[in-house]
Amino acid sequence: MSTERRTPLDRKRVADTALRLLNEVGLDGLSLRAIAKELDVKAPALYWHFKDKQALLDEMATEMYRRMVADSPVTPEDTWRDRLLKSNRGLRDALLGYRDGARVFSGSRFTGTLHAVEMERTLRLFTEAGFTLAQAVRATSTSYLYTIGFVTEEQGVQPLPDERRAGYDVHERARLMADFPLSAAAGAEIFEDYGRHFEEGLDLVVAGIEARFRTC
Repeated sequence: MSTERRTPLDRKRVADTALRLLNEVGLDGLSLRAIAKELDVKAPALYWHFKDKQALLDEMATEMYRRMVADSPVTPEDTWRDRLLKSNRGLRDALLGYRDGARVFSGSRFTGTLHAVEMERTLRLFTEAGFTLAQAVRATSTSYLYTIGFVTEEQGVQPLPDERRAGYDVHERARLMADFPLSAAAGAEIFEDYGRHFEEGLDLVVAGIEARFRTC
């Protein structure tokens, strides 16, 4: 009879394993059964910690957020513009670290209150800069939704930074759309150089927030 002691199964261990497996199989291939096999346990053991797959996705998103905050470059000296730029760049980088990262993150609800700590700091920064609370919420949520939407589309083409799905060759697209020259030429602006396009779009969002709310 083996006397080897196994690492106790807890929520974090399950979430860590699920995030690792996510890069191999993607969200559609991620199942409790596959995670249980990876952990060398029976699937019912996971139900002690998560009532269903969505509960697990919530914990995975929360763990992604924990890691993102740990790597965050934000500082107390940030202006509201600095905070928007840094937090959304950090969010994109974090999501790109996982296959289907944006899909997991956007459809989930955080567990615990860690996100409230960062949210409180950000909202305080904005209100101290002259935003009303409603304006601060609108500014931060709009930039967040821009980033989530951008990365969702980006990962639809490039599931991981070094991987590209078939069917997104811009030259072949241009050939097929030769009768529509502007639309054909737009392919490179839609399906390539995502880093530059993200930065341009984020700058537009920040400029729009400043123009709309006329704050300092």
